Amino acid sequence: GADPLLLAGGVVLALAGVGLVAVLEGDGAINTWRKTMGTTNPEEADEGTIRRDFGTSIERNAVHGSDAPETARFEIGYFFRESELV
Repeated sequence: GADPLLLAGGVVLALAGVGLVAVLEGDGAINTWRKTMGTTNPEEADEGTIRRDFGTSIERNAVHGSDAPETARFEIGYFFRESELV
């Protein structure tokens, strides 16, 4: 498996397989993406959301999204240099 990535507060983000990292922007981007992902627990997520369709547990919920602009800026810095963002 992939090496885990240590994030703020000692949270470990690990890829169980192939991953895709993206930066989304626009009015309401965080809220729109979080609705698309669904709630953290796939069993409680709405039908048609990523977590409902592909998550298998709270720990393996198939997708991650930042919860606020501040955490997004922090997390983006792990994957992209400023010069890579347009």
